[in-house]
This record gives sequence, structure tokens and C-alpha cells, in this order.
Amino acid sequence: MSGWAQPAYEKSVFINCPFDPQFQDLLLAIVFTVSAHGLVPRSARETDGSPEPRFSRILRTMSESKYSIHDLSRFTGEGVDNHSRFNMPLELGMACALRFERESSDRQHNWLVLVPEGFSYLKFVSDLAGFDPGMHSYSVESVIREVAAWLRLQKDAIDPAPSALRIHREFAAFRSQVAELRAEALEKETWADLLLAAYRTVPAP
Repeated sequence: MSGWAQPAYEKSVFINCPFDPQFQDLLLAIVFTVSAHGLVPRSARETDGSPEPRFSRILRTMSESKYSIHDLSRFTGEGVDNHSRFNMPLELGMACALRFERESSDRQHNWLVLVPEGFSYLKFVSDLAGFDPGMHSYSVESVIREVAAWLRLQKDAIDPAPSALRIHREFAAFRSQVAELRAEALEKETWADLLLAAYRTVPAP
């Protein structure tokens, strides 16, 4: 698996979540679960090094994807200045706009929102009332459960796909492969490395 070939629109899933070390395992859980369903995880990270502004790369990559997954679990302030993160809600707004814009076309956009368990998300993003987000407990198992349940409903996922339990059992092998590729890259792995690790370890249906 070398180089980068843009995947088909119907197979592309844009991932919108934190990329910091504290969220790393949950990001990997999303990437691995998407891959296990025969779909291709997409991110603005795949074009790192491009002179194009990050906002433009995000919008372009999302517009090339039929699906997107948005994690809104980082909703409280951080650091001494108590700054909250607004990148994830901003990108969810882009996805909503894409769905509305393409509602009558054959390139509709479908999205999943992931939030913490409970209903605290309604206090900071009340406009999601009426939707059914995937609720997780900040664990790999719960993220795999929610993403797999949603992907099984999408017509472009492979059928049959590995069960959520099977994906969870094989996750350790995927994480080890990512660590190996990261070490080979002197701790600066690329998005393509994550996809390669998934390609090597994704379980059979």
C-alpha cells in the first residue's frame, strides 16, 4: 500500500475529532472500525505538507466524502485560560451544510455525531435535540460499539462486516502496528501510516 490514491466518494468517511495524545486511542478506534467496514477513513491530515490552508483542506476532503464522523466530547475549557475547542463543532456545521446543499442530489452527505454518555451535550449544542448521537464513555470499546452500529446501517459498508466484538478483539494488533510504524517514522507517522496499519490488521468478516 504505497502512495495515495483518492478513494471513491461512496467509500470515504471524513473523521473530525481531536488529534492530541490523550485522544489517540479513540481516534484509532474510529479509524480501525471504519476500515473494518470496507470504507476509507479521510482527514485533513492526509494532505499535511500542502501549501493549501487547513480550513480549505478540511472542506475539500469532507466534500469528497459521503460520510463523516464528528466527536464533540471535548466541550469543556482546557488549560490555565480555560479555552474550549470549537474546531469540531465548526466542522460538524460544514457537514450539516453539505447535507442540506445536496439533499436533492445523488451525492448526499450523511454524518454521525459522537458525544459523552448522558445528556450534557444538550447544554452546549442544544440544536442537536431530536438527533440520535452515538454516546460513548471515552473508552475504545464504547467508541467501536457506536461507530460500528452506525456503519452497519450505511449501504456502502461491506456486508457482512466484522462484528463490533471482533473489531475490538483485533484492536490491540492494529495499535501495535501503528506503534511500529510510528517508531519507524521517528514518532511522526502520517495518515497514510494509519491506513497501512489498518490494512494489515483489519479482521475478516
